[in-house]
Amino acid sequence: MKVLALIPARGGSKGIPDKNLKLLGGKTLIEHAVDCARGAKKIDCTAMTSDSIRILETIKHKDVELIHRPQDLARDESNVVLAIEHALKELGNYEVIVLLQPTSPLRTSKQLDEIISMFENDASLNAVISVVPMHDIHPARMYTLDTDLSMKPLTQFGETSRRQDLDPVFFRNGCFYAVKTEAFLREKTLMVANKKAYVMDVNWLANIDSPRDLLLAELLYNDFKNENTNNGV
Repeated sequence: MKVLALIPARGGSKGIPDKNLKLLGGKTLIEHAVDCARGAKKIDCTAMTSDSIRILETIKHKDVELIHRPQDLARDESNVVLAIEHALKELGNYEVIVLLQPTSPLRTSKQLDEIISMFENDASLNAVISVVPMHDIHPARMYTLDTDLSMKPLTQFGETSRRQDLDPVFFRNGCFYAVKTEAFLREKTLMVANKKAYVMDVNWLANIDSPRDLLLAELLYNDFKNENTNNGV
């Protein structure tokens, strides 16, 4: 089974300028993504797609295929599906694509290999999406507001329930989107039918879209690194 690890890294970002080049633990976010892919045993090709020559130049010393993405596929409103389709035209055929977003850096190569193993063990599986369990942040604690600030529960059940009595819910943490190419091209989405979850530790949840997110990731990083080094990951 040929597997492509694809790293999307646009040059533009409103929340944090040059976001993908920000440092975490002395490495840029794109380097973290590349190292995760390159450290996995089950990845056949690692590629980066970007509209930014600066980003591509930053990573050219790594063993990575570099794809210069057209500007019209790299706007704020651009669909990542189009960027993936463009990358596939440049790279050729792979049975499975794994998208590694630089903005979700707290993940390991071992976890990536475990996700690929899920496809190897289930031929009918079309996608594996990484998630984390959410406890305090739960739909039963969420509301929509009318113009007069009247509160409407998002769900019909659980508003007054204890946390431990609520059914568990899971949040896509952005670390891994793995999908069979055939299903992706057919359905034009990473969230295809017949998908399973890869459950990760919520303690390492870090989606970097704002300066606050980056500060929180910096606080988590050393403990994350130490735990995974001690576990031989």
